[in-house]
Amino acid sequence: MMLLVGGVANAQPDSRPMAAPAPDGTGAPSPSTVIDKRRLVGILEVRVEGLPDEVKQSFQRSIEDQFDIKQYRLIGRALMKQRLIRSTKWTEGCVVGECLAEVRAQTGAELVLLAALTGAGTSFGYVVTLVRTDTGRVFQQVSDRCDVCTVSEAMGNATLATVGLLNNVPDKLPDEAAEQGAAINVAVGKVTRELAAHDQHTTRVGIVLTAVGLAAMVTGGVLYGLNSKSSIAAPTAAGGGALAMGGVVVLAF
Repeated sequence: MMLLVGGVANAQPDSRPMAAPAPDGTGAPSPSTVIDKRRLVGILEVRVEGLPDEVKQSFQRSIEDQFDIKQYRLIGRALMKQRLIRSTKWTEGCVVGECLAEVRAQTGAELVLLAALTGAGTSFGYVVTLVRTDTGRVFQQVSDRCDVCTVSEAMGNATLATVGLLNNVPDKLPDEAAEQGAAINVAVGKVTRELAAHDQHTTRVGIVLTAVGLAAMVTGGVLYGLNSKSSIAAPTAAGGGALAMGGVVVLAF
């Protein structure tokens, strides 16, 4: 009994530091936040003409099923409409232009997809368009037509075209404002060089006309001084004066 009491009395307290509690107060470590860097694409419009309504639904499902979820996050047509219906600035029919800024604000989509499938008999056609929501401009588009094929073949072709269109989107969308500015700078530079070349040419012409005119005037004066009755002295001097005046005018303008 004494040994037990002595053992307890002589026991040293544990000096190891205790783990700090989790900041959320649950006692469990909080998971690290994962940032999803996939591009957000929204299906804004799916239009089917000349075909039953169920084809429209099948067409939309086929597009959604073939989406590369590793590269993109897809907002389906129904969810897009649900988010946009709360907006007081957006209205049905906005598929291109400045109004897409509100689509971006409400959904976060960088690109919106417009898909159209038309058919009559055995003839089908499709148009798939990607539009940027920051500029409201068409980014890429693909279209095709099949004169003899089935509905399934037409939908399959349109779906593959959509996938190919998305696969060609670069990791970083082009800076359209910078590209337009560069194009304007190139055009202005070309015009400036042409004007400079024109001015140099005009200056040379003016100098030549003035010099020749003055020389003719001097020649006419000399001829008149040698022979006041000369028939060419006066015309030579007058012509030289006209040339010199023309050269001065060219240099002035």
